[in-house]
Amino acid sequence: MTVLYPAAGEPQRLGRAGQRRARILDREAGMATAEYAIATLAAVAFAALLVAVLGSGEVRSLLMGLIRNALTLG
Repeated sequence: MTVLYPAAGEPQRLGRAGQRRARILDREAGMATAEYAIATLAAVAFAALLVAVLGSGEVRSLLMGLIRNALTLG
């Protein structure tokens, strides 16, 4: 019987395939957390880039012109 996550107090019984599976799971234990951390850092960097670009005077005046034109068309 292969038991990957035994109940408390139960001995862990793994065959050869179960031991191999357990080693693979142990190696990849933090992968999802690392992937989320990298995606979060990329999102923060992109947000900082947008703030820098949208904060410039030229882009701000261009956006305000677009908004004025959109509001005066109706």
